[in-house]
Amino acid sequence: MNKKILASLIAISAIFMSVGVAHADEALTPIPKISNQWTVDVTPYVWLPNISSTLNYKGKYLNTADVNMSDIISNLKSGGMISGEAHYGSWGIMADLVSATLQKSGTTSVTPAPGYNFKLAMKPTVQQTMLTGAATYNLVNNQNANVDGLLGVRWISMTATMNLALDGTNYSLSDSKTVSTVDPIVGFKGRYRIADSTWYIPFYADIGSGGGTTNVTWQAMAGVGKTIEKWVDVSLVYRGLYYDMSSSKTNGAGLLQKTTFQGPQLSATFHF
Repeated sequence: MNKKILASLIAISAIFMSVGVAHADEALTPIPKISNQWTVDVTPYVWLPNISSTLNYKGKYLNTADVNMSDIISNLKSGGMISGEAHYGSWGIMADLVSATLQKSGTTSVTPAPGYNFKLAMKPTVQQTMLTGAATYNLVNNQNANVDGLLGVRWISMTATMNLALDGTNYSLSDSKTVSTVDPIVGFKGRYRIADSTWYIPFYADIGSGGGTTNVTWQAMAGVGKTIEKWVDVSLVYRGLYYDMSSSKTNGAGLLQKTTFQGPQLSATFHF
């Protein structure tokens, strides 16, 4: 009888141990596993940056657009943001698309001579489309961290426009420049697990130059994320993108000089 009870206890213990192992295997983790099959991630997101840009007009730097985050919704004319990744083993490919048109109108007082006061209407506009594509290779993959190196290119097409009109006169000025360039980039991306939980720190950084127009471009982001289910996680990061383009008109830059996008980004990543 005692042997039967002991055998029953051992069997029950084995069942609970197997269930525990199964639950451990099924435990959520924000760190992706490397496998020899295709995995795909799609990430729609909303990025609300402060945007500032300058142009070089007749040797002088002018503020083309300066839109803060609180004005971004009212000044956004159109836009779309999405990124995606595909992995097989340690190799992968990634792409990221950002498209936005922002415009801000305003007036300022001008006093060209004593007793003369005019209102100067200004309408700066920035139109920008950016596509980043890269090949990736996994450098670190363990229970707490995943890091990929990346090598690719970033294409950007940007138009900066300044429209000025002096009220009460026929005087007006409109100047714009469109710049399009493709630049090689190198960088890394990944995530770090926080205290063996489903919370993690996502991070990304790249830097590039070239294309005959760009002095330097870089992009970086970091923040916090959480895995909700195996098929979805969400993150909130602070993202910055910078372009410094040549002032030489012979290489196609001409007007556009320095442009900075920086602000919070809310994302949802779906795993397939």
